[in-house]
Amino acid sequence: MAPLITLVVVTGLARLLGWAFGPEWLDSWPHATALGLAVMFLLTASAHFQQPRRGGLIAMVPPRLPNAPALVTLTGVLELAGAIGLLIPVTSRFAAVALLVLLIVMFPANIRAARADLGIKTMPLPLRTLVQVFFVGACAMVVIG
Repeated sequence: MAPLITLVVVTGLARLLGWAFGPEWLDSWPHATALGLAVMFLLTASAHFQQPRRGGLIAMVPPRLPNAPALVTLTGVLELAGAIGLLIPVTSRFAAVALLVLLIVMFPANIRAARADLGIKTMPLPLRTLVQVFFVGACAMVVIG
């Protein structure tokens, strides 16, 4: 739930600050959402490198995939790179597309974890699915801009 709260609060505050004080760049939903997503992905990426969350993420990787610890590290690095890319205007749309794809590619691990009662258990699968759709929609908002 922390990533969702982070996305909503940072996006809302950024939009409010952009409207009230500037910079003009933040006075748009796509740009404020890009900032919210960047902070959210910095938060989620940290779980890929710090215990006990890292162990939970490793447990979520389907066993047919090789080297679960390396895959968790790789996805963490991709989330960090995407978060940075969202903050650079010239790369923000590309970063949003890449993160949108990453969210979709990683979602089966969430389904597997929910069904097998493995890994990080933050919310039931139906709610997790709705949150994931919200994250994908936020990325799409940045892409469409």
